[in-house]
Amino acid sequence: MKLELFINFDGNCREATAFYAKVFKSEVKNLMTFGQAPPHPDYPMAESDKDKVMYADVEIGGLTVMFMDMPAGSPLIKGNNITPTVSMFDKAEVERIFNELKVDGKVFMELQQTFFSELYGMVEDKFGVIWQILYYNR
Repeated sequence: MKLELFINFDGNCREATAFYAKVFKSEVKNLMTFGQAPPHPDYPMAESDKDKVMYADVEIGGLTVMFMDMPAGSPLIKGNNITPTVSMFDKAEVERIFNELKVDGKVFMELQQTFFSELYGMVEDKFGVIWQILYYNR
């Protein structure tokens, strides 16, 4: 069994995946646009979708996070139903990642000590994704 996470975007998926790959020192893999997919006669593609990302993935802490742009006719509904949580054993890395994610974003909780972690914070990045970042001590 493998846990994966899928995050949808409203036309800026390519920018978002490059951002996350940089923040988490990873790389964007398997990027495919809707225009690169084989055509299907029952599902004609809008011209505006051809350059949108149909699929891309970035490995974050051993988890494959998958990304796509929503095609025309399927509106993106932003919400707080997906909050990726990244737990690390390195406090400096917790601080670095949190500080990069908060650029042009919104901090819900600055990094601080809590009852469950010596260092925890919650931030919404510039793409509207809410992240929980924490120091994981054994």
